[in-house]
Amino acid sequence: MESKLPKIPREPGKKKKPLKKEEKSWFVQQVIGVVLFFVSISLIYSLFNNGEKTEEVTLGELARSVEAGEVVKIVVAGQKLEATFVENDENGESILKFSKKESESSLSEQLEALRVTDLAIANVDIEVKNESGVGYWLLNILPIAIPLLFIVLFIWFLSRQVKGAGMQAFSFGQSRARVMDPSKQNITFADVAGNKEAKEELLEIVDFLKFPKKFLDIGAEIPKGVLLMGAPGTGKTLMARAVAGEARVPFFHLSGSEFVEMFVGVGASRVRDLFQTAKKSSPAIIFIDEIDAVGRSRGVGIGGGNDEREQTLNQILVEMDGFEPTEKLIVMAATNRPDVLDSALLRPGRFDRRVMIDLPDRKDREAILAIHAKKKPLAEDVNLQVIATRTSGFSGADLASLMNEAAILAAREDRKKVSQYDLVRSIDKVMIGPERKSHLHTEHERKVVAYHEAGHAIVATALDDADPVHKVSIVARGGAGGYTLYLPFEERKLISRNQFIAQIAMSLGGYAAENIIFGDVTTGASNDIQVSTRTARSMVTRYGMSDQLGPVALESGRGATMFGEGMASKEHSDRVESLIDSEVQRIMEEGLATAKQSLEKHKDALDALAQELMDIETIEQNEFNTLIKRFGLKPKEQKSEV
Repeated sequence: MESKLPKIPREPGKKKKPLKKEEKSWFVQQVIGVVLFFVSISLIYSLFNNGEKTEEVTLGELARSVEAGEVVKIVVAGQKLEATFVENDENGESILKFSKKESESSLSEQLEALRVTDLAIANVDIEVKNESGVGYWLLNILPIAIPLLFIVLFIWFLSRQVKGAGMQAFSFGQSRARVMDPSKQNITFADVAGNKEAKEELLEIVDFLKFPKKFLDIGAEIPKGVLLMGAPGTGKTLMARAVAGEARVPFFHLSGSEFVEMFVGVGASRVRDLFQTAKKSSPAIIFIDEIDAVGRSRGVGIGGGNDEREQTLNQILVEMDGFEPTEKLIVMAATNRPDVLDSALLRPGRFDRRVMIDLPDRKDREAILAIHAKKKPLAEDVNLQVIATRTSGFSGADLASLMNEAAILAAREDRKKVSQYDLVRSIDKVMIGPERKSHLHTEHERKVVAYHEAGHAIVATALDDADPVHKVSIVARGGAGGYTLYLPFEERKLISRNQFIAQIAMSLGGYAAENIIFGDVTTGASNDIQVSTRTARSMVTRYGMSDQLGPVALESGRGATMFGEGMASKEHSDRVESLIDSEVQRIMEEGLATAKQSLEKHKDALDALAQELMDIETIEQNEFNTLIKRFGLKPKEQKSEV
């Protein structure tokens, strides 16, 4: 059945796509050029044609007219003759005729030579004009000057058009940093929630930029470079802008990739220009985002390394070495991959101050949500503490997207305030993806998905080291046919081996439930198997949690990257590789056995939960806890701290 999508009404008068700013400028310039052309032609025509009907005659014809008494007046201007006749034209105006004489003799002598009598010449009023002054020169120069002026203007308009393309070749070596005026720096540390330790480190930078004499008098030198490290979306750029906002200094912001061009030497030239410009504006901050684009280790030949990138890095190293202790210039940089940076970039005297920007914990997430909720009208039932608890692992960018998605959902349903229901739905949308309502299941598929998700939830509840279940749903989102949300009560920095084993058993709970109920398995467990296998391999090769291999690191975390996947370097023999495979297989089999044992023990709860999911599709934490209590399962409760 073909689905009919609602048509979006088109506003009247907006059918045509508006012209861009560059297109409008080009169009206006072309119109001005055409107008100037026609104005020039009209001016030339008006100067050399006064609109009167004129006729050119020879000097002999003019002499015969004088002899016949038909001429009243002759004006002599150099060699030009303007004769006014007695007769009038059809409009009642005097007839004018033009002629030319020889320059060697006067008009009277030439008329006498043409046998005109003295009496006839005496009856004609002859006026002689001397050709001099501004008007004379203008009449002689303008016919040449006006076309030349038009050609110059036309070439100027063409050069304006070419400037955006070919003429930019002369400005390749200039820095493309975006400079933020201190008076427009509205972001301060009050706009950045969490990361208390990072703020304390950066407050020293702010203090130095405001009061450098206090440090210089005691012989202290502030770090020249500050490297902000952290996962994507944790707020590294925001933190750098907050430092500039607190210190009220110019902020030069650009990306590491903006240094490198296809032309050799351009990157190094831009680095020199950037530092020279920043020194003139000191005290100032230079912020280089994604510095790993040019700061990767030299000579490895991996990650797109080339001579131009290395020369750019060398110039950055030289410029940072050239700072004087009294120069109030701070270089800040941000990266997600500090492990790939060149060691010379991290040595003391360059980026020797390294600040870690962590993912926010529960309290920080609540503070970040409160900041993003300032401009959004919230309903009375909104509890940001509950939302912060459910968003474990979210970065600051994820939380900003969550609040925005909630506002969009409320506006889509024509409500004026954002409710708790909107925020809860936004968590699922940001974490997994939007609902796929068109992804229809058959009745058998719905039953398989229901038992699969119920298997995850029951195993998570039965195991002591597993995380509590917050939500179970069989509504398709993103690439998943359903999902089970289980999160810890408190943030964890350390994970034990028993917790890893419980995670693997939870991941295989859906696979085990399909095998127990239907005697078969489906492709729905593919992602669960991938995640659990990756966890088991990390236990063996990175965390030393294998009894057979012991505490040995068999894979490093500094492998290369290809097609977006990490490629760990092989640092062991084939025999050890075989032992790793056997250990991973053993851990996976033990996890599957634990999951099957838990499900067989609580099969009544599994059946009841699957049936409930088929009826209402989504079960929240309170409803889930009420259901499992009827079958002897105890919901997990937060343990009080001693």
